[in-house]
Amino acid sequence: MFIDRSISRRPRVALYSHDTLGFGHLRRNLLLARRLRDLPQAPDVLLIAGMREAGAFDLPEGVDLLSLPGYAKDCGGTYAARHLGLSLSELASLRSQTIRSALLGYKPDLVVVDNVPLGAQGELEPALQALRAAGETRIVLGLRDVIDDRRKVRSQWIRARNFETLREHYDQVWIYGDPGFYDPVAEYGLGEAIAAKTRYTGYLRRDVPATSGVTDAGRASDEAPLVLCTVGGGRDGVALAEAFARAALPDGMQGLLVTGTQMDAAAQDRIADLAARNPAITVVPFMKDLVSVMSGAERVIAMGGYNTICEILSLRRPALIVPRTAPRREQAIRAERLAAVGALDMLLPDDLTPRALTDWLAGPACAGTGDLRFDLNGLDRFAAFASEALRLAEIAVQAA
Repeated sequence: MFIDRSISRRPRVALYSHDTLGFGHLRRNLLLARRLRDLPQAPDVLLIAGMREAGAFDLPEGVDLLSLPGYAKDCGGTYAARHLGLSLSELASLRSQTIRSALLGYKPDLVVVDNVPLGAQGELEPALQALRAAGETRIVLGLRDVIDDRRKVRSQWIRARNFETLREHYDQVWIYGDPGFYDPVAEYGLGEAIAAKTRYTGYLRRDVPATSGVTDAGRASDEAPLVLCTVGGGRDGVALAEAFARAALPDGMQGLLVTGTQMDAAAQDRIADLAARNPAITVVPFMKDLVSVMSGAERVIAMGGYNTICEILSLRRPALIVPRTAPRREQAIRAERLAAVGALDMLLPDDLTPRALTDWLAGPACAGTGDLRFDLNGLDRFAAFASEALRLAEIAVQAA
């Protein structure tokens, strides 16, 4: 396949996220897209996202969105069509054909795939094969710091053909973490071949916004200290949301609970009823700029997803993390490591009660306020890696 680049154009990047549970992959790619637009090359960026909620976020100039029909993944890891009355195989085929057609039409210089080398249900494989055959696109896997327990990761990667996929289709692996804190290549024994392709960006720092969006969230008083409780997409955050809605906040404190749009309707109604009896707490399903609210919060209660942790570390907010422990221990492993160095406090789900949250809010705010040394230069390093990849892609085209 020949790609005619005789007509001058901006470089093109595609960022893929499968988005089967929660907003984490999408939010990370949105952050990366904004940073890519600041490069001297100012590349066009196509986001390929697996949830229609992606359209609710503000996109900068030069960034556009392809929203795929959604998967639903329950807390046990079972997949189904989220909205359409299609079988799993029908939905997988529809998404796979859409992705392949989009990428071949878009002709990206760089593709960054988030977390899953072959995509959800193997949907990326036809596109990866076609792009590799053309030989004019750099293909990169982006990984967060923690995946799961070592034994599970190795068996899952073998079953999903990740090792051979990385060998055959990927140029590099970019890990959005600090190997001095957690090194997935060593932790999971990924081997020399993958180690040779791996580069570490550091954690993805979130800058403190110039202004806070707190007053837009319905607080009773701008002067009252705010505690923010966020449970990601919400599907597996019901227990934490209910406990927070029942918690007695310290006198004068206001609470904001963001439940996520993927929480089932019955649970949302139940939590709304609980919050209606707790005048200190406001409940909203979704906020476009959660980091602005977090920057103005006195404390944060959350699950332990990668993006939330990056925001907490960047903004230095005292935080209590109640991590997901099943079907993956990713959040628990991350929270345990961070709690061990005093970056945050952790409460296991089995110990979660409204009283436990009340006691933490009434106690001293020390976690997260000390001298924590993590590499948080991930966005700048990602931009440098991407800029280099775009140059290499252009060299490959000129040599073809």
